[in-house]
Amino acid sequence: MKTTNLLFLTFLTYLLGLSNLAAKDVSQISGKITDQNENSVPYANVALIDATSGNLVGGAVSDENGVFLIESTKTAKVKLVISSIGFAQFESEVFALAPGLIKEFGTVAIQDEMTGLDEVTVKSSRPEIIIEPDKTVINVEGTVMAEGSNALDIIGRSPGIYVDQDGIINLNGRTGATVMINDRLTYMSATDLANFLRAMPADNIKSIEVINNPSARFDAEGSAGVINIKLKKNTVDGIFGNIQAGALYNGQWLPNTGVSLNVKKGKWSTNANLNYNHYGNYNDLEINRNFVIPEGVSNFFQDSRITTRNKNLFFNGAANYEINENQNIALNVQASDSKDTDDSNSLTDIITPGISEISYLDSKNNSVGVGNRIFVNLHYDAKLDTLGTKISSDIDFTRMNSDSESLLTNMQWVGENTSDVMNSRILTLNDMYYNIFTAKVDFVKPVGKGNTIETGVKGSWVMSDNNLDLSKSQEDGPLVPDPSSNSFIYNENVLAAYISYKGKFSEKLSYQAGLRGEYSDITGNSVTLNQVNNQKYFNLFPSAFLQHKISDNYQIVYNVNRRITRPNYRLLNPFVYYIDPLTTERGNPNLKPQYSNNLEMNHVVKGAYQFTLGYSETEDAFMQVFVQNEEERTTTTYTDNFDKTRNANFRAIIPVDIKEWWTTSNMVQVNYNQYKSQIGDDYLDVSNTSFMVRSQHNLTLPLGFKAEVMGIYLGPQIWGQGEIAGFGWVDAGVTKSIMKDKITLSVNGTDLFRTQVIKANVDFAAIDTNFRQYRSNQGVRFTLKYNFSKGESFRVKSNSGSSEERNRLD
Repeated sequence: MKTTNLLFLTFLTYLLGLSNLAAKDVSQISGKITDQNENSVPYANVALIDATSGNLVGGAVSDENGVFLIESTKTAKVKLVISSIGFAQFESEVFALAPGLIKEFGTVAIQDEMTGLDEVTVKSSRPEIIIEPDKTVINVEGTVMAEGSNALDIIGRSPGIYVDQDGIINLNGRTGATVMINDRLTYMSATDLANFLRAMPADNIKSIEVINNPSARFDAEGSAGVINIKLKKNTVDGIFGNIQAGALYNGQWLPNTGVSLNVKKGKWSTNANLNYNHYGNYNDLEINRNFVIPEGVSNFFQDSRITTRNKNLFFNGAANYEINENQNIALNVQASDSKDTDDSNSLTDIITPGISEISYLDSKNNSVGVGNRIFVNLHYDAKLDTLGTKISSDIDFTRMNSDSESLLTNMQWVGENTSDVMNSRILTLNDMYYNIFTAKVDFVKPVGKGNTIETGVKGSWVMSDNNLDLSKSQEDGPLVPDPSSNSFIYNENVLAAYISYKGKFSEKLSYQAGLRGEYSDITGNSVTLNQVNNQKYFNLFPSAFLQHKISDNYQIVYNVNRRITRPNYRLLNPFVYYIDPLTTERGNPNLKPQYSNNLEMNHVVKGAYQFTLGYSETEDAFMQVFVQNEEERTTTTYTDNFDKTRNANFRAIIPVDIKEWWTTSNMVQVNYNQYKSQIGDDYLDVSNTSFMVRSQHNLTLPLGFKAEVMGIYLGPQIWGQGEIAGFGWVDAGVTKSIMKDKITLSVNGTDLFRTQVIKANVDFAAIDTNFRQYRSNQGVRFTLKYNFSKGESFRVKSNSGSSEERNRLD
């Protein structure tokens, strides 16, 4: 480890030292790029191309105002070439480049073009879809539901993504997607992330990037891919922001409010967002379990209502300082505080063969959880020359605390006589905290005509401590500590390096190939059990992309990669958690990482229709396992590694413009899933083909009203041992802007017909269990937003953090 750390620090020092390089300025080629409507075109690629050989002589990227400047010391006959997503390529007349030349092109107007070589824009409907070699971009800005919904809702409406009722994000039929915001990983558990995204107004989102098979530049963590949320860019010099307030009613009144403020002065630019959100629901759950005992079949029927309410306060602040035109330094701070309450009431009817009277179990579980976290990111980036060579570095620190207390009270009796009741209690105290430190450096350098090499290193160090204290009592006796209590300490060190190369075989064939290596050193220490589990492993993660422009109306993008998903820290703790006296959940210290090999092929026809084929094979896949004890008639769940899972999927996106004022975006996705694994003494080998259909309709109505209606249906599917019946729902929304768009009013209805009902069953080996669940998804949300601005145009920079480790908290 000492040698590895030394190599890492040496390479880090070397790359940071490159930031002192500077190119000698001699000749200057400048101008400003606009579209045909005289609007500035920011971040366009500007290149000087040798008129004889076609080689790249120099280049730059236009700034936020469309202004560009190229400096060079070379002598050649060149032409200026400008390219940007959605625009036709511009080429100037040939001119002589020589040291000392000052050439001002003035304003260069480029024309809109529906498709380009390196991207395909689907403009036939909202949301706009852009296909790039390694990702799909969904532009959601301006949609009705974006103005009245939250970020989690919008993610769930994106092509290939489904968010289940627990807020878990599924991408192309697979869990394990990594979520980023403005290229910064979110550092949150699945639960924390869902609450945060519910607190974020969707109107703040500009686009969502879906990266099914990420390149080597991304952490290998996350077998399902990456979802990157791009927030709207700030465009006001001085003060810019908005205030919004609203409420959701779904049986509970759930208010939310937020404020966004951006300020710029000189070389300093700052932004801050503060959001306060209530989220809650009623979960009506029915569970029917059958146990085979010597006397016959014993039936347990449980009817429960779980009332959940979460209060979340989230702050995000960033400051950026432009050291000079080539260097920036930035600081980002995130802080959050949350309080969760869950009150569960359930009544279980127990039928035992040979006994005429029914036994009853009445359980009440009241729990309160509080959590807080702080995240700090220090970012530095520098442009090393005018050709696009640049370096960036990030140092991150995250600390999270999560404490919960739950009291499970049980009453048991037989028949109608409630005078002879047996009482018991289970008190659970769960304290967790995490410290995460990460550092990374990325280096990008253009090499030759249209080619780029990227490389970088990263290190992450994680330490967590989880204490679970259980106490039990019978009747009115005192609470007595239970042997299932446990203290668990987890340490994880990961060192990584990558290299990636992007280029073109021809004008119609471009590619990108990369390789990432990661060394992991993991130790889990169960202090109570005096059990230490250590894992050390090194893995290589290759990736490759190929984009083929067959014609102006037909393009294909191929990509392939290998990914890893490490277990959530809490799942490695050998804890025992009581849901009720008959149902427990436990951890698994022997849980291994899962590895997936992924292949995808995108077809884009006439710049409007997308057809995608994908295949994924996962070894040691994480799946929830159900185990029954027939003698004691209890059920235990835990997460284990399945031997192998396979997923094949097909997705079609078909936009249709019915009228000028009525456009639709339609999607059909078909998934084939196969699960194979030894579970105890039994072998699971199941597969099925499922489908999802979504139709989204955007309506421009008289008097400035806009409406949106969306329907989704998910067909029957399997999930490990379980089978889930098909279900669907319809959402709708309407919005109206007044006072020159300074005030926006919106009303959104969810699950209009109360059809989002989940029905599932597990019929494997001796297990015979079925479920029915409905959460109060039917509701109406009201939102009022006020925009304010003062000053000239500017852009506050967003800089990237560097770690995915917080995504594995649970």
